[in-house]
Amino acid sequence: MRRSTPRPVRNKLDLTDRVQMRLVRKRLSLSDAELTAIVGRIGNSISAISKEVAKQRANVPPKPADVPPAAVIAATGATEQASPEIPLTTPTS
Repeated sequence: MRRSTPRPVRNKLDLTDRVQMRLVRKRLSLSDAELTAIVGRIGNSISAISKEVAKQRANVPPKPADVPPAAVIAATGATEQASPEIPLTTPTS
């Protein structure tokens, strides 16, 4: 009798399968150490891992925008020439 090879569980992450680890790391944009730490804390359920990554990314405060210092803004505003403004006309219908 021929027996089929056992299929892995689709919603569980197999830490010994290098291809599966690489795909999950790439999809979630994680390093190997980060993924291993999350699996150690949460478990090997792929949905739980992705939820944990989403929760961690939501808790990170956004980076402030690159705003130049006030002196640079003032210097730029002083050197710019005033452009003539074009008056807006409202359409008549």
